[in-house]
Amino acid sequence: MSRLSHALAGACLSALATAAGAQTTTPDRDILVVAERQRAATAPASSASGDAAQIETTINAMNVEDTLKYLPSLIVRKRHIGDTQAPLATRTSGLGASARSLIYADGALLSALIGNNNTVASPRWNLVSPQEIARVDVLYGPFSARYPGNSIGAVVEVTTRLPDRLEATATAATSVQQFSQYGTRANLPPYETGITIGDRFGPLSLFASADRVDSRAQPLLYVTATRPAATAATGAAATGGYDDLNRNGAPIRVLGANAIEHQQQEQYKLHAALDLTSSVRLSYVGGLFVNHTDAGAETYLASAATGAPVYAGALNIANYPYTVAAGAFSGGVYRYDERHWSHALSASGTGARVDWGVIGTLYDFTHDTQRIPTGALPGAFSGGAGTITRLDGTGWQTADAHLTWRSDARVTNALTAGAHGDEFRLKSNRYVTTDWIGGDQGALNLQSLGRTRTVAVWAEDVVRAAAPLTLTLGGRYEWWRAYGGVNFSVSPAILALQPERTAARFSPKASLAYSAGSGWTVRGSYGDAWRFPTVGELYQIVTTPVPAVPNPNLRPEHARSEELALEHVDARGSLRLSLFNEVVFDALISQTGPLNGTTTLATFVQNVDRTRARGVELAGTRTDLVPRVDLSGSVTYADATTRADAALPGAVGKLLSSVPHWKATLVATWRPVDAVSLTAAGRYSSRNYGTIDNSDPVGNTYGGFYKYLVVDLRAAIRATERFTLGLGVDNVNNDRYFLFHPFPQRTFHADVTVRL
Repeated sequence: MSRLSHALAGACLSALATAAGAQTTTPDRDILVVAERQRAATAPASSASGDAAQIETTINAMNVEDTLKYLPSLIVRKRHIGDTQAPLATRTSGLGASARSLIYADGALLSALIGNNNTVASPRWNLVSPQEIARVDVLYGPFSARYPGNSIGAVVEVTTRLPDRLEATATAATSVQQFSQYGTRANLPPYETGITIGDRFGPLSLFASADRVDSRAQPLLYVTATRPAATAATGAAATGGYDDLNRNGAPIRVLGANAIEHQQQEQYKLHAALDLTSSVRLSYVGGLFVNHTDAGAETYLASAATGAPVYAGALNIANYPYTVAAGAFSGGVYRYDERHWSHALSASGTGARVDWGVIGTLYDFTHDTQRIPTGALPGAFSGGAGTITRLDGTGWQTADAHLTWRSDARVTNALTAGAHGDEFRLKSNRYVTTDWIGGDQGALNLQSLGRTRTVAVWAEDVVRAAAPLTLTLGGRYEWWRAYGGVNFSVSPAILALQPERTAARFSPKASLAYSAGSGWTVRGSYGDAWRFPTVGELYQIVTTPVPAVPNPNLRPEHARSEELALEHVDARGSLRLSLFNEVVFDALISQTGPLNGTTTLATFVQNVDRTRARGVELAGTRTDLVPRVDLSGSVTYADATTRADAALPGAVGKLLSSVPHWKATLVATWRPVDAVSLTAAGRYSSRNYGTIDNSDPVGNTYGGFYKYLVVDLRAAIRATERFTLGLGVDNVNNDRYFLFHPFPQRTFHADVTVRL
């Protein structure tokens, strides 16, 4: 859909792509200014972008999601290199709202709209490698009728290269993280190698890439136990562990580290384009992602009698009695194997007055298996009973078509109409096994099945009736259906055939831009968006480690968004001030509470009556601020709170989960000579919360959500026309912070790229 969408009407992301492309590929400042002004006047909302040259110069990029980390208001929860659970947070939505943003790469939907969480529903970033990227574009908010209600937060379009002549690259990169926390101390060295090759053969363009990542990460989880109120002499004597507080302020003992991942990943891509005529193109993009993950555990405990490692049992530590369950450590030990395919086939045509395009995409979890032991460590390290969870057959498919008509050569009126269809399917089956490492699957003990389907028609008209004014009017009508929901569990005993659900909604859009001259543009935008429940929110049940209860009766959430933006563009950069306001009715938010009247905590996705997020975003870029120094940055203030919640009145007036008040970025690049670029960059987020009622006052602890300031450095040296060296440090100030999980500490980076 990405390439197709750029072609639609030339009024949205196509203008953005043209603008940034002009900035990085031509020295002609006049072309840059014209393109930037066109984007400011015709885009329905605020936008941002980056291209291959900027990425290579300023970012220590080992994965494609790294390319977003300095763009305004965006946070990618990337816990380590190769992380497969890296959701995107925007200026109004947090890290647990993955279904409120859309990510595309060369027409393939990478957003996993099978859920709305930061685990299996995280975007499939791994289908793209940094070496193949031509550019990244971001459109903020649900202001374009081209996109469904999942665009409430932002739309990210990743475009990869398509060559006009023979080209090839080979890249080798490594990072070394120095991690030290509690009793875990390690130097963790990930490695990446990648190659690309492409050429044009008359009407046929081909581009292929392959990428391999071998990554060792810091612990993702810690094993903790609540410290008893009083000392006692019971339990086997053990030593080790660390006293701390949990996010609620209660005393705990940190017993060890868990989910220490070693990942081996491979990615293969093929992009082919055939020009059937001078104005008609047929394209195919196919990708394969393969992942093997082994996760281990490290105990901080030892027997006082023998000195042997201790993982479970009735223990006495520092005169306090603790009972450590068999699964406390083994629940974070697992083997994960994935093989996912992505396909996108499109056809497009251009003419003097009419453009058209059709595209179909498919994403398939061909093989997706996680094996986990159920017995206690250390015995479970070598095998024994466990479970096998299979997501084979999960995935999605989409189809889109559009037609654009332009009134005249000056494009005083550009009318685009289109149609969309999609289907998302969830197939989650968990089986028991007698050998979790390599045994066959046994009886089914947990199952979640279901599908959602959406059909939509939309239209968008861009009118330049008067010279300084551009009016954009649009609307999207959607028919949604959820069906085939099945929930089965042995313990607790559940067997439910869920009811079918249907809904139909209309989303109007409007934007008015006034070009005041001298590079100034002011734009007001309004957009309705209906975000329908995902198949996971409706049907996926989880029993461990924290039970998650689906709700087949969830209602669609309804966002009403406004933005007022003032933007200035000249030959050396741009400056934008955006005021935004978003009210969401029946917001789909995960909340935690007792399970069925018991004291066992579980997560429930519920319709929260009303939330509001309003704030201001300031973003700018400046080339040659002083000779040979470029500067870009952003500051965002957001007041995102719950305004009405009958289910949890204590949440009213509190900050939404993982949406901080302040976010900021700053990137400065000095080019002492043409072949050398030296970059210092910073990312900041103020304190945020993991609970909707902000009942987690301790942020800098496992499970907490804290503030952070991370400073990164990079030196890019073009030794010759064909040889580039990159050296850098991420988190050079070694900020040790938590966003539930511990995040990477100081990491040294080096990469070498050789071009044909």
